[in-house]
Amino acid sequence: MQKIAIIPGDGIGIEVTREAVNVLELLNKERSLNLKLVHFDFGAEKYLATGISLPKEQLEDFRKNYAAIFLGALGDPRIPDMAHARDILFGMRFGLDQFVNFRPVKLFNEKLCPLKGKSCDDVNFVVFRENTEGLYVGVGGLFKKGTKDEIAIQESVNTYKGVERIIRYAFDYAKKNGHTKVTMSDKNNALRFEGDLWQRVFNEVGKEFPEIEKEHWFIDALAMQMIKRPEQFQVIVTNNMFGDIVTDIGAQLQGGLGMAASGNINPNGVCMFEPVHGSAPKYAGKNVANPFGAILTAGLMLEHLGFKQEGAIIEKAVRIAVEQDKTTQDLGGKFGTKETGEFVCNIISKKDF
Repeated sequence: MQKIAIIPGDGIGIEVTREAVNVLELLNKERSLNLKLVHFDFGAEKYLATGISLPKEQLEDFRKNYAAIFLGALGDPRIPDMAHARDILFGMRFGLDQFVNFRPVKLFNEKLCPLKGKSCDDVNFVVFRENTEGLYVGVGGLFKKGTKDEIAIQESVNTYKGVERIIRYAFDYAKKNGHTKVTMSDKNNALRFEGDLWQRVFNEVGKEFPEIEKEHWFIDALAMQMIKRPEQFQVIVTNNMFGDIVTDIGAQLQGGLGMAASGNINPNGVCMFEPVHGSAPKYAGKNVANPFGAILTAGLMLEHLGFKQEGAIIEKAVRIAVEQDKTTQDLGGKFGTKETGEFVCNIISKKDF
């Protein structure tokens, strides 16, 4: 038996996670996956009531006893500094050394793409974002805060180990999945020191993969090219901050943040899977949030756990829902969150689709 930790999060995270869990439970039952879903209440409500975000001992429990973690969106306006969200999300990413952020960008139907004339084949690539370094490590500080002489410093931390392992992961993924090109993006014409490291390591690791084309774009040019000609990309690898930005561009290419799935991967440890979108508090409880990102994230998690066929079933069911406009309003449909999730489950239950 494999145990899966379920953390619904806040806002719409609770609603879309519920639909993803329904899909997981259906497949678990009908296809005898032998999964045990264990629910945790970490989120804004618990933090406000107890001051507890993520207990330190919980990381060790996850590390030793769980096959994967499914995390819903975090964020609540009652906690303006997002302390609980940082503790939970960064606590697991950093604490469990999930150095790979895996973001597939896949268009399911041409009508969802904001670019004219682009097909599903044109928008089909993956982005690997370094997940434990860069500007997100929190190195820096404030001097003379609250005065007109205030200074704010935020340091970007890049290590050889961190850069080498994310670049190698991207090349390994490309080779295993039949891709012929890896694109690395940085801003070494302005950020000389981290750029120098990324450039050298990319060239060094790339020599081990002579059959794969190596390509480099400055991050601003990459953003333009993703919109101009997304079909040129197969595998993109970049740092933490740049990856955070360009994957949102990728999400829009596939129909919006509500369609975007992601995984936080430690190849030798427990991994965490989360939809890309935020908690959107103003939409919480209104049955309007798009659950596809969460449902597709559940599919990514199943694939990671070795259930590739079940992951493909989820993707196909979502594709059918999109084609038939059985979607939430953001995608042009008339369904609510719950009804959209139910339609996906009904499609899966047919077994012959």
